[in-house]
Amino acid sequence: MPDSQPQPPRNPGGDTPPVGPSPGAAPGDSALVLCGARLADGRTVDVRLSGGSIEAVGTSGSLAPGPRVDLSGYLLLPAPAEPHGHGDTALTADADGPVPCSVEAVQRRATEAALLQLGHGATALRSHVRIGDVQGLRSLEAVLQARRALRGLTDLTTVAVPRLLTGAAGADGLAMLRDAVKMGAAVGGCPDLDPDPTGYAEAVLDLAAEHGCAVDLHTDGADPARLARLAAMAGGLRPGVTIGPCGGLARLPYDQAVRAAEQLAAAGVTVVCLPQGDCAALEQRAARVSRCAPVRLLRAAGVRVTAGSGALRDAANPVGRGDPLEAAFLLASRGELRPQEAYEAVSGGARAAMGLPPVRVEAGFPAELLAVRGRRIEGVLSLAYSRLVVHRGRVVARTSAVREYCDSSAVSALELPRQSSRAGETS
Repeated sequence: MPDSQPQPPRNPGGDTPPVGPSPGAAPGDSALVLCGARLADGRTVDVRLSGGSIEAVGTSGSLAPGPRVDLSGYLLLPAPAEPHGHGDTALTADADGPVPCSVEAVQRRATEAALLQLGHGATALRSHVRIGDVQGLRSLEAVLQARRALRGLTDLTTVAVPRLLTGAAGADGLAMLRDAVKMGAAVGGCPDLDPDPTGYAEAVLDLAAEHGCAVDLHTDGADPARLARLAAMAGGLRPGVTIGPCGGLARLPYDQAVRAAEQLAAAGVTVVCLPQGDCAALEQRAARVSRCAPVRLLRAAGVRVTAGSGALRDAANPVGRGDPLEAAFLLASRGELRPQEAYEAVSGGARAAMGLPPVRVEAGFPAELLAVRGRRIEGVLSLAYSRLVVHRGRVVARTSAVREYCDSSAVSALELPRQSSRAGETS
């Protein structure tokens, strides 16, 4: 029997829809059943999606027939999210000569980066975008254009990152940040690069309080006094304050790091770590070796911690992948979190940091899902190649990996598969 009572399908007996985006189709237009999926708790279920939400979850074969996708051999999980990307600078590491910064070029990069991350499973993305200098607001305009073009495939939001906000030199940056907020961006920045880091943070928090918008700041976190001042100012601010990547906390003496973590926890500040390396916004990569924030220490103090990908093949990291599952893999492999906790950091934790509703594979929750070939979280974090991505109740991306072995007695004796099963076949 179904675990949650199914409702009649909206299109009983209808034709099987295409697996993936179809021109003119709105998200969640018709019901779709995901069949034979394995959940993290070991159950094998069918899941019916409708109207952008999970309509019903039942034992395998219990839901009414209709358009369906076979997920036999796949683990079905809440989709990850990307809380810390840089779409305006993504995919520029291989550029010959100066990086093109026209609106068209930035929009193309941001769009390509978002689709790459969507293919990995991230159905929601937060992109930090530089404003000011010679570019003014053009890069932000370009990423917002990419956001509109991607509607229905992925949810892309922006954070405006000015360089200077204090003194005479910062007046233009503050005015531009106000304009960016009016355009729909959250408030961001990098206090570490301003001559007056405390004044910078104060200006950002005051502006966010005035407009009721989120704050997401870059900081290395290597100065405990500065973190204490930030925590004191941020306490109680709604909708909340996020900082990252905070790799400098890992270089502090243990007692200082613990005290800083306790202050951040008391203020309700969320930390986004970057296990794959820092990002260009800090502009310090050449000066030191990048380290990940001390996740276990932060969590022990009560800090909400999530993880992002950071740089995606740009000047800060020419080999970045933009894959949330890689971030989770690194947290687990380094012993910072257990595998289940690591995946939660890039899924539920990331969504919470971005102000998005929670997702569970239960009736009534948003249909934001990732199916990965494998049986357990540990396996999919280790070798997660084949994936199917659901956004707003519709399959929007699919990656099918094939592995073949040459004929040999060893392969025959072990009965190893010559090819992985393909998710997304419809019937």
